[in-house]
Amino acid sequence: MSPTELKALPKRSYRSERRERQARETRERILAVASAEFERRGYVGTPVRAVAVAAGVSVPTVELVFGTKSQLLRAAISFAIRGDAGPVPMLKRPWARRAQEASSVADLLAIVGRVLVEGQQRSAGLILAAFEAANHDESMSALADQLRGQRTETAAWLVDELVGRASLRGEITREQAIDTIWLLMDPHGFIALTRDRGWTAERFEAWFIDSVKTLLLAGESAPLATPPRSCPSRATTSTSKRRTS
Repeated sequence: MSPTELKALPKRSYRSERRERQARETRERILAVASAEFERRGYVGTPVRAVAVAAGVSVPTVELVFGTKSQLLRAAISFAIRGDAGPVPMLKRPWARRAQEASSVADLLAIVGRVLVEGQQRSAGLILAAFEAANHDESMSALADQLRGQRTETAAWLVDELVGRASLRGEITREQAIDTIWLLMDPHGFIALTRDRGWTAERFEAWFIDSVKTLLLAGESAPLATPPRSCPSRATTSTSKRRTS
């Protein structure tokens, strides 16, 4: 074979599975560390250097993999919501297919409720960091809007799945149902109930499922509220005061 023929041969591409695995592990380690730092310090208080040091890499490595700090937060939120670094959107994942195949409202909401709570546990703090950052950094406004839009898309998907198995209450429109679920999924509420009020994840999950059924579906009714015995009404208190005066 002549030198000319040798040059004409196509170059063989070199692919190292070991290097690809190391790159994937490095990316996921940076995302895990960034998630913890952003949630603990907030967006403004988290320098890229702190993420790099905690992840055991250099700042140029973080910037090479993710670009800017806002892009790093965006990737960390996606990583937290999905539970992995895969590119498949939430509503295209196996859990969504199982939910669509569920034969009853109870089965549908059981799947959705569990996925929602697991995702909120990983991502709620990060999403609040993004909302907070949008108040100070105009470049973060697009991310905040995107997160709200994704919640709207998920709420609409769930409403349509519910309507395929049950009827909405007569006075509830599709848009009102979407708004209701959108609010029930709000990460502010999840943080307030699970951290500030001490709810367990299981209690929040049950509350979400019961709220969806009670507020939106025909034939479901909420239990009548009973005033706490330790809190007498104003009328009773006033009567007691008059009798003792």
